[in-house]
Amino acid sequence: MDLNQIFKTPHPVIGVVHLLPLPTSPRWGGSLDAVMERAAREATALASGGVDGIIVENFFDAPFASDRVDPAVVSAMTLVIGRLMNLVTLPIGINVLRNDARSGMAIAACVGAQFIRVNVLTGTMVTDQGLIEGQAYDLLRYRRELGSDVKILADVLVKHARPLGSPNLTVAVRETLERGLADGAILSGWATGSPPSLEDLELAREAANGKPIFIGSGANWENIGTLMQAADGAIVSSSLKRRGQIDQPIDPIRVSQFVEAMHRSIPPQIQPPSKSSVKMYS
Repeated sequence: MDLNQIFKTPHPVIGVVHLLPLPTSPRWGGSLDAVMERAAREATALASGGVDGIIVENFFDAPFASDRVDPAVVSAMTLVIGRLMNLVTLPIGINVLRNDARSGMAIAACVGAQFIRVNVLTGTMVTDQGLIEGQAYDLLRYRRELGSDVKILADVLVKHARPLGSPNLTVAVRETLERGLADGAILSGWATGSPPSLEDLELAREAANGKPIFIGSGANWENIGTLMQAADGAIVSSSLKRRGQIDQPIDPIRVSQFVEAMHRSIPPQIQPPSKSSVKMYS
């Protein structure tokens, strides 16, 4: 996977839009317009702050389904993401929680999104949703059926979960990329807001054999310089929210601070150009 083909930079910052509760979720508020308006503000704040891409998640639908989400969730996410793609020029990805990779691929193929995140692509993880099994077999065949080139970024030993058995990190990364055919791997800490260790990132990069490694949680402007010594990009959420609290909206100032810290961690010769990613209409 050539990151420059999607993000126009070899070291992308991918901000996260956490959608308000969607139809059929326990906290659904009854207004899809409200969901869209919040998502539009979040995406605009991320784009204005200088991120290189956005990933959209049904984060506030917890508790999550272990496999397929309700069709209403797929429909709602398709509508919201379609609107966001008309609002910003950034590459957009999709994560249908907890692990509905097939729906994520379907939405991405229909709206023209560039990538999806899959929490469990290979292996089996013990989670608060029960056992979640890898989706690689079905997902890769489904992508071929759709004639899609949507990229797959897959978590390795995903957060909020424990592996069934005791796999070696190096083996897990290799199986995700070489046998699961992921286009890139994501490493997180043990939970939302918890970073991976530099040692684990170094092991993952060595095992990845040139495929990109992303920081999947816990990155902030204080630790990004260290973590980027062994990573190719970062998916960032909590530290971009007001006061760093996950339930708060995106803070554009915190976005800018993070992006600046990310740029300082990258050698000047490969710094990305600065430009607006919010579409302007006359």
